[in-house]
Amino acid sequence: MILDILLTLHFILLVLISLRVLSRHDLTSPARLAWIVVLFVLPYFGVLIYWMFGEVHLGRDFTQKRKKIIDRLNAHNPAVLGNEITLVKVMKPEYQAAFAYSAKATGFQTTVGNNAELMADATETRRRMIADFDAATDHIHVLYYIWLVDGMGIDTAQALIRATKRGVTCRAMVDGMGSRKMVGSKIWQEMIDAGVQVSVALPIKNIFKVLFFSRIDLRNHRKITVIDGKIGYSGSRNCADPEFRVKPKYAPWVDIMLRIEGPIVGQNQMLFASDWLIENPDTPLDSFFYDSTPKLNGFPAQVFSDGPTQRHGTTPQFLGTLISQAQHTLIISTPYFVPDYSLVSILCATAYRGVDVTMIFPQNNDSFIVAATSHSYYWQLLEAGVKIYEYKPGLLHAKTLTVDGEVSLIGSTNLDLRSFDLNYENNIIFSDTALTADIMQRQYQYIADSDEVTREEVKNWPLSYRIWNNVIATMGPVL
Repeated sequence: MILDILLTLHFILLVLISLRVLSRHDLTSPARLAWIVVLFVLPYFGVLIYWMFGEVHLGRDFTQKRKKIIDRLNAHNPAVLGNEITLVKVMKPEYQAAFAYSAKATGFQTTVGNNAELMADATETRRRMIADFDAATDHIHVLYYIWLVDGMGIDTAQALIRATKRGVTCRAMVDGMGSRKMVGSKIWQEMIDAGVQVSVALPIKNIFKVLFFSRIDLRNHRKITVIDGKIGYSGSRNCADPEFRVKPKYAPWVDIMLRIEGPIVGQNQMLFASDWLIENPDTPLDSFFYDSTPKLNGFPAQVFSDGPTQRHGTTPQFLGTLISQAQHTLIISTPYFVPDYSLVSILCATAYRGVDVTMIFPQNNDSFIVAATSHSYYWQLLEAGVKIYEYKPGLLHAKTLTVDGEVSLIGSTNLDLRSFDLNYENNIIFSDTALTADIMQRQYQYIADSDEVTREEVKNWPLSYRIWNNVIATMGPVL
């Protein structure tokens, strides 16, 4: 009798959760299938995992609060957003679609008069950024997903302390999970004691509440640095040394960073403000200074940002639009390649129509799940004519995308489902042949330090390895 009741409850539980999965309009068919498999193979554990990780939401109140903040910022500083007419005036028609899609998705239009300089390496980035901090006269705003207590982390903190002591307003924000050790460190407290305004994005104050009523893996993955509203840094680097002490086995972490000036800095400032005001709603809007003065001979650029409170599918749709515009060459580097099928299909289609498509991944990935999933797509990409290279000297963490030597995308977004669905990200997309040439030269350096993956090599992978890769890839929407 008791066994019959338990079996009945077991059946009802699986049916209810399965119906929930099947009724959702925001899941792809592969994602639904993956969840159904998990629920029936690991019924009780699967239900628990679905409850904690199955749905992307931060709560209706959070979403509405964020929308109100963005609406306030947009109304208060409409000039920062740019003008949609600018795109048609300054951009070649063949590359307008991605910029137009980005503007519709984020509100950030194309701006003109931007300048940027590609940093040579982590050492130069550290030196230039600290020098800019020490020269600041009004404010410094930083937001990092990971801020480690290492050389770069301490130098940055001490520069903020120095700036605060000479009267500069300093605001430092970190992700609640990625920088949890920094938040509990001595140097973090020293910043607070010195007067640096600190805040935590998506804090984990009550882990049980987060686990059962939201998702603990919805994170702020952005990397934003703004100095006096005039200078900014954009790219893939967290506030950490290349040795990346939390995962030294895979070091050095190889990143790419731009030092930027012009109206694009104002858009990054507005993005920072939208995150800051979520946790600090009483901060006056006037305390965020914007300098939208175009630089002489500058290039067109705009911010592309995304997050779990934006429209579902924004990032893969944007990337698909950008990739489909390539006429001659497309080069992409990313540490994490866990795409949805639409992106794989567009990459293959781009290669099939004659575009020279090159993709660069790290040879040794810090996630065996990501590595297996990436490898599951190698044969399909190689069959289409995509060239694949695996970077050897360290973990290639640089997220770069160049199109035809004309257009570049640089920022925090990986080509994986986490960046697509779960993380708050920030990037800049711009059109400038000189700077794109510099980035392509960096990409060629990555290729020179890589091994090319051939069809013959993948064809000779053991059957067990191919099955492993495909099984992991099948569970990709769950992982």
